[in-house]
Amino acid sequence: MARAAERPLRADAQRNRDKILVAAVRVFTEEGLDAHFERIAKEAGVGTGTLYRNFPTREILIEAAYRNEVARLCDAVPELLATMPPGAALRAWTRRFIDYATAKLGMADALRAVVASGTNPYARSRELIQAALSSLMDACMAAGEIRSDISASDMSAALAGIALTSAEPEQREQAERLLDLTLDGLMRLPES
Repeated sequence: MARAAERPLRADAQRNRDKILVAAVRVFTEEGLDAHFERIAKEAGVGTGTLYRNFPTREILIEAAYRNEVARLCDAVPELLATMPPGAALRAWTRRFIDYATAKLGMADALRAVVASGTNPYARSRELIQAALSSLMDACMAAGEIRSDISASDMSAALAGIALTSAEPEQREQAERLLDLTLDGLMRLPES
């Protein structure tokens, strides 16, 4: 792992690593701690040797997969803001947040095992997500699309509540309705 931090991976090696992380989230979400490295490698389209070379232990893989999900969520903000109006970008991002929360919930047992091993996969995730949400809300406020009396911290609490009550895959329609209700309440009221 230290070697990977010292120099960038070749493009093909980075693609394999990315495919492994996406597959790991899917498999750990479906199977929890019973997930086998062989299935993850097969889902990623790589050999088990490639998987073990990148992630020698289950805990390292779980933590990397979770951190990758956080990064994907946060890294989406600039692209969303570049391709759509701020309010639409915020709305699209909240859907991605629920996808992230669903994956996190599905990986709960695996993540608990990582915490039990003495590492904290959640270190900085809240801070990164809060910064991404703040960026979106700042853009919306600058465009006059949302109220200025609601903070990113307030919105984060609302999203966390929706995730806690509606992050199961079969609750997706309810999560979408709750997101719409929350976002509609955030929209700027017309001047009277």
